[in-house]
Amino acid sequence: MTEVVEAAVAVILREDGQVLLGQRPEGKPWAGWWEFPGGKIEAGETPFHALQRELHEEIGIEAVEAYPWLTRTFAYPERTVKLCFFTVRRWQGEPHGRENQQLSWQNPASVTVGPLLPANEPIMGALRLPAVYAITNLHEMGEQRFFAAMGNALDHGVRLIQVREKQLDQHALEVFASRVVRLGHQSGARVVLNGEVSMAQQVGADGVQLSAARLMAMKQKPEGLLCGASCHNVEELAHAASLGLDFVLLSPVMRTLSHPHTSPLGWTEFNRLVHEYPLPVYALGGLQPADMGSAWAHGAHGIAMQRAVWVTA
Repeated sequence: MTEVVEAAVAVILREDGQVLLGQRPEGKPWAGWWEFPGGKIEAGETPFHALQRELHEEIGIEAVEAYPWLTRTFAYPERTVKLCFFTVRRWQGEPHGRENQQLSWQNPASVTVGPLLPANEPIMGALRLPAVYAITNLHEMGEQRFFAAMGNALDHGVRLIQVREKQLDQHALEVFASRVVRLGHQSGARVVLNGEVSMAQQVGADGVQLSAARLMAMKQKPEGLLCGASCHNVEELAHAASLGLDFVLLSPVMRTLSHPHTSPLGWTEFNRLVHEYPLPVYALGGLQPADMGSAWAHGAHGIAMQRAVWVTA
């Protein structure tokens, strides 16, 4: 049986979205390749304690604000690694190469160093996903108010929007989605459609959001599209992971106006469901921008909002 080595890995994030990469020094396997800081979890260590030790040994910093993120397994020719990723958003000290390794701050959307260790390449795609995922609310707001709020949200940095309007017929949905795509793209935002893949392609959307029913019926991920799925339980989460989707929504975390009789998960159950999960997870359901810290602390990539995100300043 192939040995599985567990490692703690730090995604050190600056406020401008750049992440810290290090080049493996001479004398180590894969010398010259670039990676996130981190290393093997020793016997008796928790992943977090291993993270702190490795950060001190490799780059001379201490994590002040670190959150569990993704857990991914990757098979190298010589061994299989189980990588426990943390996002580190605040730290003490100035990162410097204590093992004579080069360090570089990089934009995940346009990495200029390489090659990256193979296990780390998919992580860059996940890091391109913003922490806030906005869901349209035309049904409650009306067209004029919604598009005014959307313009405001784009001005304030919203960069991922889901078009979800079940009340619209096909033609009306195409017209509305096309307008959202056009305005979103003007601000550098990506737009996904909650609906059919064919319509997403037709309106120029960047991707699709699969309902739970569509997810469970799907056999493979659509090609060339960002693809998320709406999940509510362990079976749906497992199927999304098996398809290699880009992200999932997990809901409802809190009680919501749209589903008042659905029992919410709460943060404890949310955390249990996403523990050691390989895909970025957005928490959804009754959340406000102020809940971001709680979401990160319980393993979420970020939060999705259908109402609070459109509140104009």
